[in-house]
Amino acid sequence: MWSQIVGKIRLAQTPLVNHWWNVPLYVSARGLTTTAMPYEERYFEMEFDFIDHNLVTKCSDGTTAIVPLAPKSVARFYQETMDALGTLGIEVKIWKMPVEIADPIPFDQDEQHASYDQEYVERFWRVLRSSDRVMQEFRSRFVGKSSPVHFFWGSFDLAVTRFSGRSAPVKADADVITREAYSHEVISHGWWPGQGPLGKPAYYSYTAPAPEGLSEAKVQPGFYSKDLGEFLLLYEDVRTASQPETALMDFMQSTYEAGANLAKWDRASLERS
Repeated sequence: MWSQIVGKIRLAQTPLVNHWWNVPLYVSARGLTTTAMPYEERYFEMEFDFIDHNLVTKCSDGTTAIVPLAPKSVARFYQETMDALGTLGIEVKIWKMPVEIADPIPFDQDEQHASYDQEYVERFWRVLRSSDRVMQEFRSRFVGKSSPVHFFWGSFDLAVTRFSGRSAPVKADADVITREAYSHEVISHGWWPGQGPLGKPAYYSYTAPAPEGLSEAKVQPGFYSKDLGEFLLLYEDVRTASQPETALMDFMQSTYEAGANLAKWDRASLERS
C-alpha cells in the first residue's frame, strides 16, 4: 500500500506515456525510486531507501524530507507522506483507493494493515536487484521497441516487455487501462513475490495475444500454467540453481522464442545480431 501511495504521486505528476510507462517505480542503488518529477519550477524525487529504511523526498533546490519506514498503519504512512511533501511546499492530490487488490480500503482510512519487516524488505530488494540485472541484459539483446525494466506497484511485479511493432486486436471486454497496456502485441517477462493464486514467488512470461500452440511449446527451464495462462519459473528453482542468472536468462530467452516464433514476429529485424 505504501508503494501505491508513492506510485500514485508519480502518476499524478507525470504525463501519460504509452502502456502506462509513467506509472512504475525503478530499482535504485538504495531501493525503489520514482525518478525525478516536475513540480512548478522544481523537480522532486521520492525514494524508498531500504538501507536506512526511510522514504526520502529530495528536491532540486536542495531541500529534503524523510518519513521513517517502520511498523505503522497505511493511514499513518499516508498522512506522514503528505505532511512531508507539505513541508517542501509540494501539494499533490491522489485517488486514495488502492488498485488491483481485493477489498480495498482508502489509504487515509486503512488502520488494518500496519506491518513492516526490515529483514524481509531487504530480502525483497535483493531479489529485485539480482532480477533487474538479468532483465537489463535480456532487454539489451532486443533492438525493437521495449519497455524499461520497471516495477509496477499495482500488480507488484518487476517487468520488462518486448513489442513486435504490430497493433493488437482490442478485446471487447477490456477496460481503458487494459486497452492502453495491450494496444500492441507483446511478450512480457517479470517477477512477482508470491501474491495471487500461485502463492509462491516466481518469474513469468506471457505473449499477448497468445498464439495457438503456445501452451504446448517446450521451454527450458520452466513450465506452462494453464490456470494462469503463462509460463512460470519458481523463484526457489532459480535461487537454488548452480547458475541462477543463466537459468533465468534461459527461461526468458526460451519463452520469448516460443512466443515470437508462434506469433510470427520479424525476429531478424527485432533482435541484435
